[in-house]
Amino acid sequence: MEASIQEVARLTGTTSRTLRHYDAIGLLAPSRVGENGYRWYDDDALVRLQRILLLRDLGLGLTEIRRVLDRETDEATALRRHLTWLRAEQDRLARQAASVHRTLTAREKGDRLMADEMFDGFDHTQYKEEVEQRWGADAYAASDAWWRGLSDEDRASWKAASERLGADWAAAAQAGTDPTSDAAQELARRHVEWLGGIPGTPGYGSTPDAGYVTGLADMYVADPRFAAAYGGTAGATFVREALHAYAARAL
Repeated sequence: MEASIQEVARLTGTTSRTLRHYDAIGLLAPSRVGENGYRWYDDDALVRLQRILLLRDLGLGLTEIRRVLDRETDEATALRRHLTWLRAEQDRLARQAASVHRTLTAREKGDRLMADEMFDGFDHTQYKEEVEQRWGADAYAASDAWWRGLSDEDRASWKAASERLGADWAAAAQAGTDPTSDAAQELARRHVEWLGGIPGTPGYGSTPDAGYVTGLADMYVADPRFAAAYGGTAGATFVREALHAYAARAL
């Protein structure tokens, strides 16, 4: 199936000028251009356009969208992640609508308001803006959708594993462990494996690259909030040195 540029513009609510701009910047090329200059888009091009529009709705700029598309070449995996996020948003909005309806009904009937019911679905994500600034809106959306999709049991298990890792780091630092020792390097291996299991992070599903790991390790020391998780600056410095050594050796 092919659709003309006019049909695509009508179906998506965009303009032919916008689609031509996408082509000019290497974001979305038509599948073919007719002898009369008309642009046509086949199924592959339309799926790519759908992904572009989804990422644009997340707040990404065109340059970042192109980076995401170039990096995430597994189309099915990317679309599944978008679908998970959209369903999570659908659920959140439904909960918000139900909360507002309950509030309105209670006010009209003069009933008592229940605070725990009024704010169901109003998720105040403390670090959303910061994560988006550092790693992009798509990274936040992916990790947020993953977290919302976990069962209570899976969330508790993930938190417990994270806490064990943090406690083991703190204990090793307090014991004066050499960052390059086998014990410290095993902690670093566990830490990198942990990072690779968080959707939205570079290297998700495989192994994060050395640049990401060392940059994050530096941030553990530079940002007091992260340093506190490892017992303060001294503990965070130990984590950083161990991760730098592991990245140089294994990544």
